[in-house]
Parts: sequence; C-alpha cells; structure tokens
Amino acid sequence: MEHLLEGYRDFRENVWPDRRARFEDLAARGQRPRAMVIACSDSRVDPAMIFGVGPGELFVVRNVANLVPPYAPDSSYHGTSAALEFGVTVLEVADLIVLGHGMCGGIRALLDPSLAPPDFVAPWMSIARAARDRVLACTPVEQAQTACEHEAVKLSLENLRTFPWIAAREASGQLRLHGASFDIRFGVLEMLAETGEFRPA
Repeated sequence: MEHLLEGYRDFRENVWPDRRARFEDLAARGQRPRAMVIACSDSRVDPAMIFGVGPGELFVVRNVANLVPPYAPDSSYHGTSAALEFGVTVLEVADLIVLGHGMCGGIRALLDPSLAPPDFVAPWMSIARAARDRVLACTPVEQAQTACEHEAVKLSLENLRTFPWIAAREASGQLRLHGASFDIRFGVLEMLAETGEFRPA
C-alpha cells in the first residue's frame, strides 16, 4: 500500500497543481464524457492511457474479459448493465467502445474451464460461450486465444444491441458502437471494421 500512497503524494505535489482547474471545473459542472468504454479489469490495459485522455473524458466500466451480458432487467445484480444505462441514458455518450485485449486471462479460462474459479468467474464467462464455440469450430488451436478475444468483442456488441435504449439510439444516429482490441505485447490498437476484421487503428 505504501507505494500507492507515495504515488498519491507525487500526484498532489506534481500533477494536481497543473490539473486543479480541470478537476474544479468537473466538480462544478459535472461529467460530460463523449465516450464510454467497456474494458477488461486486467491491470495491463488502461483505457485512458491507450486513448490518451484525461479526467472527465471517458466513462469506463471494467469487468472480467470486457463482456456485456444480454439485456435482462430483473431483480438480480447487474453492474455492467447499470453502468451502460447510466452512460447511455443519463450521460448520453456519443460513442460506446468494447475494448478487448491480447493475453486475456478471462478468455483463457473460457477456452480452458479448469482455469476458471467456480463461484463467479465461471458463471460470468458463460456469457461468452457462443464466442468460444464459434472459434473452436473453425480456428486452429494455436490461434484460438486471439480469435476468441476478438469474437468476444463481437458478441458483446451483439449483446449491446439487445438493450432497447441502445438499439434505438444507434438506429437514430445518436450513438455509435465500436469494437477494439489492444495488444499489450506490441502496443497496437486494432479497430473492428465493417468487414468483421480487426485492423490497426
């Protein structure tokens, strides 16, 4: 914990003075990010760093393997869906990005269920079972990890469109959906093209 506090002290001494006006403006006016990112909890993937933005510019929700569940309003707990509802209907973001990444541990557990802790990770990853099945049906084993990371992004985009207030805003042009994948080994961001392929940004 001490190294984190040292980082905070450095922030207060060296960063805060230059950023103070920005934070005060955000406090006074509230947040109005133009984009929302659904990213993985993986500590190696920082959406703000990847996209080069500062405080107030991205509304971010992170979970294991950057998954979006289908629309299912009921009495269960829905952290990702709640964040989506707030970002889309309250903040009215214009762009919604599903950001996958290379070497994803959640996807590795999806491909090899013996690696998934049983209480929460395994049930959560079942959201992407269809992505795994698509990949295993037609992809060489040595390419399955990357292919499944990409397919999970596509599946999350499909699931986003099951939310009526997302589908309506996309149809009217108020909201744009994007798929992306970041390769942590090489620092390369790929965007999902209309062809269904991921291409360097």
